[in-house]
Parts: sequence; C-alpha cells; structure tokens
Amino acid sequence: MKYLARTQAGRALLGDEEGFVPLSAAGFERVSAALPAAAAGELPAPSELPVRRVPREGIAFGLPIALEALGKCWGIGLNYEEHAGDLDENRPEEPASFMKPKTAVTGPGGPVRLPPTAETDRVTAEAELGVLLGRTGSDVEEPDDAIAGYLPVIDMTAEDVLERNPRFLTRAKSFDTFLVLGPAIAVPDSPPEFGERRVATVRNGEVVAENRMANMLFSPRELAAFHSRVMTLEAGDLISTGTPGAGVISAGDGVRAEVEGIGSVDADVV
Repeated sequence: MKYLARTQAGRALLGDEEGFVPLSAAGFERVSAALPAAAAGELPAPSELPVRRVPREGIAFGLPIALEALGKCWGIGLNYEEHAGDLDENRPEEPASFMKPKTAVTGPGGPVRLPPTAETDRVTAEAELGVLLGRTGSDVEEPDDAIAGYLPVIDMTAEDVLERNPRFLTRAKSFDTFLVLGPAIAVPDSPPEFGERRVATVRNGEVVAENRMANMLFSPRELAAFHSRVMTLEAGDLISTGTPGAGVISAGDGVRAEVEGIGSVDADVV
C-alpha cells in the first residue's frame, strides 16, 4: 500500500507503512498531478527513491488533496441495508446519491463547526469510505482503472432539517465543515477486495455504529461505474460510499471515522 498526502503547510507527500517522502522525489509537485499515475498503478514505492522516509508520527497532515484540485463530491445514502432499516427506509434499487459543495470540506482534526441552533439543533456524524477518482471518463467499464485511491471520511447531516422534508437533503448536508477528509489517500498495489473490512463511526472513543463493507448495497466499483453513466467523472472527484450509522454530535465531542485497511480520520466538534 502506498499513500498520497499533504502536510498542513501544503507540501505533497508519498508514503508507505514505514513513512513519507516528498512527492517531488517521484516527479510530481502536487497530489492532484499524481492521481492519474495512482489510478494506472504507476506510482513508485518510497523505498525506491533516494530520500529518507519521515515517520508518520512526525508529520502534521492537512487535506490530502488541495481544495482547488478537489472535484465533484458525491455522497451515497442508505448504502448499508441495516442503516436503511434504522431510518425506516426501504432498500433502494439504485444508489441514493446527492452532492456536497467543496465549501463543506475540511481536513484532519477539523474542527467541525456546528451551525447556529436556529438553523439546526441535531447534527450527526457518519464514518464512510471515500473513493477518489484519478482520471477523466464517462460510461466507465473498468472502474478500477479510474480509481486513484481510498480515504476515510466523516460526513455530517443536519438531521432535523432533513426530517422536515426529504427535499432539504442538499441543505442538510452542505453546511461549512460538514465533510472531513484525510489524512491520506490509500493507493493499493492491486484492486482491493473490501469484503469483511470494518467501517465504524466513533464518538468520544465509543463506537456508535459499525458494519462490514461486504454489506454495502452498492460497492465502490459499482458506484464509480454508475455515476460515470450520469456525468463525466474527472480526476479529483470524490464518492463517499455511505455510512453504517451515525452519532449525534455536540460541541466538545471528538469524532472519528475508522475504515479498516485504509485509515482513520479524527475531528473536534466546536
């Protein structure tokens, strides 16, 4: 497994389990420039480069891709059957997708800023697996060739807004800081079989919801292929693949998305 990341100062990095080196050592100045190579399986291993690796613990990570390079942000609702049941919703026959603006995006640590209570007084946090696209294409037949990598995501919802009317979904999902990304994009050496890997929503150190990716109604590959038939997908587009469940958050909480085999991301709530 390789990783693409950025420091809080915006320096692009290439890593593995042993640590990180400047991405420039591999010939790329920006993470966005390396996405096509990641999708094609052409990123070099850090161990092959003449640069000493810095341990992960010594790095302050920022957004793994520059905000201006991030493309369309798709979210997927009700993608775990048990979660649909929790919400008294029927299992969808097609992906229940929506879009979030880039202004909702923040990096590792957040913070997630709760809106004024006049706007919403019930916000939930949801752990998800994010899929980052590495090349432009439409009607994609081989999604693995288009996927650059995967990352942990925390998605937020103003649930009371959504409960008033399901047509308010976009507003309920789009407040500033309602999408936490990072800290690194995992680039597998071969297309992953997620199977029994776990996704968990953690609040203040307690698991409030978890499930296995095998229980997704639509796999990451299916979601990429499906949405490429809706619109042209581009390098830097993100598909957040849905949550096994959510936890209500309040100021002072700490939330975390744990995605087994990919990584985790934390954020403070203020």
